[in-house]
Amino acid sequence: MNQIESNTLYERISSIIDESRKYVAKTVNATVICTYYEIGKFIVEDEQCGNYRAEYGKALLKNLAERLTLKYGKGWGVENLKKFRLFYKIYNSHLIGSSELVDNKRETLINSFPSNLAWSHYLILMRIDNPDERKFYEIECAKQNWSVRQLQRQVASSLYERLALSRNKNEVMRLANEGQTIEKPSDIIKSPITLEFLGLKPEAAYSESKLESAIIEKMKDFLLELGKGFLFEARQKRFTFDEQNFYVDLVLYNRLLQCYVLIDLKTAKLTHQDLGQMQMYVNYYDRYVKQDFEKPTVGILLCKDKSDRMVELTLPQDANIYASQYTLYLPDKQTLQAKLKQWIDEFEAMENIIDSDEM
Repeated sequence: MNQIESNTLYERISSIIDESRKYVAKTVNATVICTYYEIGKFIVEDEQCGNYRAEYGKALLKNLAERLTLKYGKGWGVENLKKFRLFYKIYNSHLIGSSELVDNKRETLINSFPSNLAWSHYLILMRIDNPDERKFYEIECAKQNWSVRQLQRQVASSLYERLALSRNKNEVMRLANEGQTIEKPSDIIKSPITLEFLGLKPEAAYSESKLESAIIEKMKDFLLELGKGFLFEARQKRFTFDEQNFYVDLVLYNRLLQCYVLIDLKTAKLTHQDLGQMQMYVNYYDRYVKQDFEKPTVGILLCKDKSDRMVELTLPQDANIYASQYTLYLPDKQTLQAKLKQWIDEFEAMENIIDSDEM
């Protein structure tokens, strides 16, 4: 191994680590992430310039890891250096690089990383192959201040695919660039809603009251699954009409939409009577509960099974009511990805037909 090249690479990375420690007190996470990014950058650049054979590159990383560990302690082993290299390769396309430790350049690079995302978050994000999907989770994680566990759960539950399948093609592109935007009632709908955190076995028989009780016990996780802006108000909310008592399973409020969200739980296949009952609930809240400044009430029927054609035929086109299936297990990610790709391909094919007809 060329000792001069090894020393140069070691000295450059050593200076990066030393300089980074000055920023730690102010911006811990962003500085650490920036450090790993720049280490990855130097390793990649050194490999490209040296045109190393694979076995030679392994020897270089091993030597480098040993020297960095001797000076800085644990955390600078070969496996971590490989992760830093991968991190740079993935993120160099949309982050500003900096090969010099000039204050304004490094400050810009540090500011490119959300301060509330730790390295553990990026270890999860780097496993996502689709750049649009990865960008969506990064935006949402920073905006919603997800913990590492919450990010793991959202990725495992295929949040991106489930939201995308509930939207048109243009809104799918917005997911990648802006994250989840809540501007209209349909923006809060997922396909399906995943309730694996309830601990109910899919094959077991359970009542609607048991499902409701399980949701109440895991309300924090349930609100996280529903999405942004949800507040819990009541369960089995009673209202009286024509001397009859009616009960809404769950009453929520969405502060972003500024409206009530009523949820009815159905453990069997959805019927048109269920839809009619929800329509009555929504009408009651719109006429007797909501304030003038609030938006129309949203109704969601959370059901085990449904017929989309029956729902479409039963509800008026302008109904603020949605039927969404739930599952008690994490969906198969590959199946959802294939379904999303097929959906986009069909949408683009339809657009091409329309364009050709207009010519």
